[in-house]
Amino acid sequence: MKRFYALLCAAALLLCLCPAKAFASGQGNLDGGGGNMNQGTSTNFWSPGNDGVRVTVVDAQSGSAVSTPVDFSNRSQSSTMLHFGKVNKIQYRDGASLSLQSGVPYNCLQPAYSMPAIINSNSRPASIEAIKRYFCSEYACMMVADATGVSYENMLAGQYKILLEPIAYVTFNGTKYAFTATEAALYDQLSGGSLRSKLPSVAFQNLPLALFLEYSDLGFPAWTGGRRGIQSNGDIISSLGVGIVWFEETEEPGGEIEAPDVEYRVDTDVITAIRLRTGGRLTPDNPATVTFHIMGRSYTVRNIVIPANDSQLVWVKWHTPSTPQTITITVSLSRGFTAQDTFVAKIVDLNEKIPPDPLATDVNPGYSVPALPSNPQKLSANWGVWSCYWVPDWQWCSHGEDDGHWVDRGDWEYDYTSYSASLSGTMTLMPDDIVPTANGKDMKSGYGVKTEVRAVLSTNSPDGHHSNPQTVFSVFPEFQYKTYLRLLQRVSSGRSARFTFQPNEFSTYGRTVHFTPVWFPDSTSYVVYTQVWDAWTPDGMLSVNLDDYITIHQSVFDDWYTNRE
Repeated sequence: MKRFYALLCAAALLLCLCPAKAFASGQGNLDGGGGNMNQGTSTNFWSPGNDGVRVTVVDAQSGSAVSTPVDFSNRSQSSTMLHFGKVNKIQYRDGASLSLQSGVPYNCLQPAYSMPAIINSNSRPASIEAIKRYFCSEYACMMVADATGVSYENMLAGQYKILLEPIAYVTFNGTKYAFTATEAALYDQLSGGSLRSKLPSVAFQNLPLALFLEYSDLGFPAWTGGRRGIQSNGDIISSLGVGIVWFEETEEPGGEIEAPDVEYRVDTDVITAIRLRTGGRLTPDNPATVTFHIMGRSYTVRNIVIPANDSQLVWVKWHTPSTPQTITITVSLSRGFTAQDTFVAKIVDLNEKIPPDPLATDVNPGYSVPALPSNPQKLSANWGVWSCYWVPDWQWCSHGEDDGHWVDRGDWEYDYTSYSASLSGTMTLMPDDIVPTANGKDMKSGYGVKTEVRAVLSTNSPDGHHSNPQTVFSVFPEFQYKTYLRLLQRVSSGRSARFTFQPNEFSTYGRTVHFTPVWFPDSTSYVVYTQVWDAWTPDGMLSVNLDDYITIHQSVFDDWYTNRE
């Protein structure tokens, strides 16, 4: 049996609540800064990493709180430390006074998956992108919903916003305190500047600059000041030490590109297509022209011929930008008609959903292995192009017994050239090469696994008719195959492409792996689910779903400790 460390963990029970028909797009109005800090003294100091976040759920329309504030910290905090109760920045702004809770135990929750560094320090620099990625995830939405008792579904649908306030756990005059940035500034005003004189950097620079708004929201202004330096109490109280997150429910991508709305990935070759229909025939004498207007550029397809009362797919192959955005694509026609000539394309970055850093102390009591997802896949596509040629029919036109001329009374004939494409793939999941005790596909939990995915596009079409496989991503059972994913790197391209995990940012040696959670159940298959996307054709995007497994027996702790009772 594995030995689990006792941590408060609610995420595993919440993950099964994810809706099957929609996914959430987390949005964050937050930025951050900070600078270097002095080391402090034996009675006045802050330890890097000893931070947290106060979370309050508010109504997205009115801005009023719908939950009691809840504090989260990666570390277990002393219940005897001094604090000022669970009061949020909105309440202080609306007139709540600072009140030291003498004799009232302090409590906070530890997330099942550790938060990134919140307050910047020399030894543990904070990353605003990592903070956004964590708190804009569905996991954070689940965690907050469970802790506050607010409806997860309503939060996911955008009815609520999450107010975030960084917390510093400091020692001031030999006594432990919990401060939000607003509380530190209010306390400094009441104490005549004593806190500022002892803890200037952490309490009045790095704590308030840990989070601030990029634009005004919930009655708080955007911060337009510097990202470094000691801040005034007034600026902290009015503008600093606050971030806002909310979620928007959107339909899952899927179906064929012929639909007017589509999702693309950043920095990807894609094909946008319409179906052009005609009542009368289109010939070389009166062909159709279709122009796609995309991001300031025009792509024109000329000399389109189609028989009467028939149709053909018309497309353009183009490359998406490197940054996420939503664009409008319009189509203009010289002849014929199409179902819709304006549609919206959402361009997304899958790299924003990287799993958090797994820790040796992570646990997940009550976890059960989920079933594999059942996502649609499109393994084949068919399309074609009309061509037109003249078939002469020469007839003599007489003007009398000895006069006349030949007349070509021929007509246009049509040919249809059919094209097809199919996508296939294989996936291999194995323990990382440096796992010391791996045996084939058998491995202890806590170590990394590597993968190799091969995707093969088979087609009889020219290059302008398709894009080769470009996007592969994997999801994992510890996250219920939701919330987080790893976008694989392409190590060889072409119609037969090969993909592996990217170098893991949490790997000491930069291994191209995913780390299995140390708490994963014994004698269980650890199955990774992978989707291959972005093999585009005029008939839509081809995709294939793959999976493979390794078997878990024992954990990395069994390699670390040899003398066990």
